[in-house]
Amino acid sequence: MSYELYIGHASYSSWSLRAWLLLHRFGLDHRLVHVDIYEGGKLADLAPVAPAVTVPVLVLPDGTAVGESLAIAETLHERHPDAGLWPADPSQRASARWIAAEMHVGFGALRGNCPMVVTHRRPDFVPPPEVLADLARIETLWAMARQRSGGAGPWLFGAYSIADAFYAPVAMRIAGYGLPVGDAARAYVNAHLADPAIAAWRQIGADWPMAEEPPYVQGTAREPWPAAI
Repeated sequence: MSYELYIGHASYSSWSLRAWLLLHRFGLDHRLVHVDIYEGGKLADLAPVAPAVTVPVLVLPDGTAVGESLAIAETLHERHPDAGLWPADPSQRASARWIAAEMHVGFGALRGNCPMVVTHRRPDFVPPPEVLADLARIETLWAMARQRSGGAGPWLFGAYSIADAFYAPVAMRIAGYGLPVGDAARAYVNAHLADPAIAAWRQIGADWPMAEEPPYVQGTAREPWPAAI
């Protein structure tokens, strides 16, 4: 059983990162299809697969296409119920679904002001109040998850789950923009930074030729990508 996953550029596509982590972290066989959403080179090729022309798109072995990372996550959980994509405990699973859904639809200020970039750190960014408000809400959700799971292991609900895949791009934003967070959130971000899956994703981006960086990257101050914050 093998899947096809259509992704945007790995250095910048936070939505693609979520879906890829679910396949990669849980050992689900897949093939990546690169879509040049920033340069338009292959964007038209996506239309027959996903009429909305957005990434990520997961193509199932029978040819069914599933868009949107939350739908992809639930589809994979349904198809691989023993893989551990959601926490096994029903209460924790309900909480994990809650915070993943909130990430899927919320935190517009963080998304809009801090597009995900995993090639370098931006040292000159000053977060506006609305970004700080999003961060405070995120830290509240992370603390709730850790409390409900008993704080075992580095991840939100003990073992790595869909919730962690959904917040991996947030961790990348906190690291990449030097955003202020407390000690517990910093430890969680560092768990993502130390995750070999994140290193593998960054390598996919490094190996992906690109004629020109997105406009929001051009001309910004740069420091090396941090190993920890």
